[in-house]
Amino acid sequence: MAKNLVIVESPAKAKTIEKYLGKDFVVKSSMGHVRDLAKGDGSIDVEKDFAPKYIVSSDKKKVIAELKKLAKEAELVWLASDEDREGEAISWHLKEALGLKPDGYKRITFNEITKTAVLSAIENPREIDADLVNAQQARRILDRLVGFELSPVLWRKVKPSLSAGRVQSVAVRLIVDKELDIEKFKSSVFYRTDAIFDAQGSKMKAKLAKNFDSEKDAKEFVDACLGHDFKVNSVTKKPAKKSPTAPFTTSTLQQEASLKLGFSVSRTMGVAQRLYEAGHITYMRTDSVNLSKTATDAAQAEIENAYGKEYHNFRQYKNKNSSAQEAHEAIRPTNFAAHTITGESDQEKLYQLIWKRSIASQMSEAQLERTAIKIDAPKNLEFSANGEIIKFDGFLKVYLESSIDDEDDESIDGLLPPIKEGELLSNDSVTSTERFTRPPARYVEASLVKKLEELGIGRPSTYAPTISTIQKRGYVEKGEREGVERKYKQIVLEGGSVNQVEQTEKTGSDKGKLVPTDIGRVVTEFLIQHFDQIMDYNFTASVEKEFDDIAQGLVKWTKMLKEFYGPFHDKVEDTIENSERASGERELGVDPKSGKKIIARIGRFGPMVQIGEQDDEEKPKFASIQKDQSISTITLEEALELFKFPKTIGQFEDKDVKINKGRFGPYVQIERTFVSIKEDKGDSLESMTIERAIELILEKREEDKNRIIKEFPENAEMQLLNGRYGAYLKIGKKNYKLPKDAEPAELSYEECVHISENQPKGRKKKK
Repeated sequence: MAKNLVIVESPAKAKTIEKYLGKDFVVKSSMGHVRDLAKGDGSIDVEKDFAPKYIVSSDKKKVIAELKKLAKEAELVWLASDEDREGEAISWHLKEALGLKPDGYKRITFNEITKTAVLSAIENPREIDADLVNAQQARRILDRLVGFELSPVLWRKVKPSLSAGRVQSVAVRLIVDKELDIEKFKSSVFYRTDAIFDAQGSKMKAKLAKNFDSEKDAKEFVDACLGHDFKVNSVTKKPAKKSPTAPFTTSTLQQEASLKLGFSVSRTMGVAQRLYEAGHITYMRTDSVNLSKTATDAAQAEIENAYGKEYHNFRQYKNKNSSAQEAHEAIRPTNFAAHTITGESDQEKLYQLIWKRSIASQMSEAQLERTAIKIDAPKNLEFSANGEIIKFDGFLKVYLESSIDDEDDESIDGLLPPIKEGELLSNDSVTSTERFTRPPARYVEASLVKKLEELGIGRPSTYAPTISTIQKRGYVEKGEREGVERKYKQIVLEGGSVNQVEQTEKTGSDKGKLVPTDIGRVVTEFLIQHFDQIMDYNFTASVEKEFDDIAQGLVKWTKMLKEFYGPFHDKVEDTIENSERASGERELGVDPKSGKKIIARIGRFGPMVQIGEQDDEEKPKFASIQKDQSISTITLEEALELFKFPKTIGQFEDKDVKINKGRFGPYVQIERTFVSIKEDKGDSLESMTIERAIELILEKREEDKNRIIKEFPENAEMQLLNGRYGAYLKIGKKNYKLPKDAEPAELSYEECVHISENQPKGRKKKK
C-alpha cells in the first residue's frame, strides 16, 4: 500500500494529480462534501452555542468507509480539497469523519493543477484554518436557521411546500422590484434624426444633437433641410487611449460568458470546473483580479514571442473589494503558450475567452485617433459624426470586452472620410424616426450576477446555485414571449421630397430574461412586510461582511449567530401568531351574470381566478390562469374568458365530451381521457366541433391501442407497453425495464412479476 493518501474533491482531479506524485502516493476523491447538518430540528442546538450535529451523508457512507480503510493503511493523509472556505470545511469534515490524529494528516492547497503547483503544495503543507472553517460553518448554520424557520411560516401563510432562503429570497426581491419598476414606467415619444451625407465619394452617417418631442417639430426640421446648404463647421482630431480590463473573477467570467457565448451561469461554472480539473486554468471560484509573478512573467514571454515586445505592458490589478483575498489569483490559463485547447466545444470556447482576457490584461494600450465632425443644420442645430482610427492595436489584437447594457453604443460611427472645415456636403437623406423611451431592462443571469456583486450579496461560490435555486423553486422563470408588433412613424427627406412612412418593429420581448412568477411576487411581498431585515439588501451584504470578519479571526462565529437569531426567532413566532394569510388577492371587477366579485389570487394549487367568495351561499367558481398570464396583470375580460371552459360540446357513446383550457394548452376530455388540441395543426378551442372532437378521441384510442402490447387478467394494472425508447413493463404507476433478450409479447404474468422484483440497480446520477 502507498505510504501517502491524498484526498481531493473530484475524481477528475484525482487522476491528474496522481500522475504528478508518483508511486508513493495514492490519490482518492471525497466526491465533494462528506458530512452535512442532520435533518430535522435537532441539527442545531441553539441553547448550546448553536452546536451543530453533523452526519455522514447517506450517499457518502461507502466513500467514507473506503477512505477510512485507506487512511489506516497510509502513513500520512494529505487533505487537498479546494482553497476556498468551502474547501477548508471539506478538509475539516474529512479529518473528523476519518478520525485523523494531528500527526496523521497535513493540509495542502493549490491554485492550479500543474506538476509545479502540486509538488510545491506537498513541500509547503499547513494546518486546517479554523477561522475559514468557522466562517463556512456560520454561513451553513445561519442559512439552515433562516430556511428552517421561515419556510413553515410560508406554508401556513401563503401556500404549502414553499421555501425561503437568506440569499435566494433577496435575489428574487431584486427581480420583483425590477418588474414593479417596469409596470410603473410610462413610455414617452420622441423623434431621433439621422442624416447620410456624400463626402468625397464616401457615405457618412451623422446624428442630430437634439431629439424632438413631437411629430410637428420633427416635420418642421426635416422640411427645413430641403434645399439647406450643409457646411462642415468643425473637424476635431484628438489622440485617445484604450486600456484592457482586469483578468476574470468568478463574477466577471459569468457575465462575459453570458454575453459572448450565451452560457447560463451554472453552465459557465460547470465548464470552468472541468477546465480546472483538467489542469487548463487556475481555480475558478475567486473574487481576486491579482496575477502572480509566475503568471505575469509567463504572459510577458508569450506576448513578446507571439506579437512582439511593443505589445507587452506589465500591470498589477488591485481589488476594489476589500474582502477579496489578494493571495488568491484571478482566473487564468495555467500555460499562456497554449492559445487553444482540444476538448468539448464548450470547454474550447470558454478556455479561449479566459486566455484572451488574461493575456490582454498584460498587453499595451490601444492608441487611437478620435475624429469629431460638426455639420451645420437648420434652426441653429448641428449634425455630428464621430469616428476613430486605430493607430496601434495593442491589446485589441486579442480581445474586446462586451457590455451588459442593452443600449447600443452609437457614439462611434467608424472611419470617417478626410473632409475639411468649411467644406459643403451633398445630402443623400434625412430621416426623423419616432422612438419610445425604454422601460428598465429586466435582468438576465449576467446582469443579476453583476447586481448581486455590486450590492455585496453572496460570494463567488453562491451566484450559480442561487440563480438555479430561485428558478427551480418556481419564484422566477425565464421569459418566453417574443414581443408584440408596434407601429412607428418616419419622416424622410430623400430625392428632393419629404414623405411620411409607417414601419413596424417587435417590442416587449422577455425571451431569456428573468421574470418573477405570481408566487415569487406574493412571497416577496409577504417577506418584505414581515421580515424586512432579512429582505434588506444592506443587511444581507453586512452579513457577508461578518462572514469575512469570522474568516479573518476578527469575530467569534457563535456571537454573530446569537446576535442575529434572538430577534429573528421572536419575529417568526409573532408572524405565525398574528399575521394574515397572503394570497396576492386582486379584485378584477364584477361577473355580469351573477353580480359577484371576480378576484385573482394564489390558491392551494397556484395562480387562479374565482367568482364569488367563501362566505357566499353558493360555492365560488374557480379557474386556473394560463401559463402566459399573471394575477397582477390579468384583466376582467381575460378572467371571464377562462370561465367559458370547461364547455360540453356534445356526446359520444352516451358520455359528455368537453373542451377546456389547461395550464399547458387546450384539450378535449371524455371521462378520464384527455386529448391535446394541436393549434399548429389548424385546430382550436373556438373552432372545435363535436365531430372533430370524436375524430381526435378515436385517434388517441388507436394510438393507445398500438401502445399496448399485452394485458393480464390476473392484474388489471399490469401492462406491457411500447414507449419512446422501446417496450417496458408498467404496474400501476411504476415502470420497469425489460431484459434485453426478452420478447415482450411472449412474457407470462409470472415472468413479469419476476422482472418487477429483480430490476437492475440504477447507476447513481453524478451531482
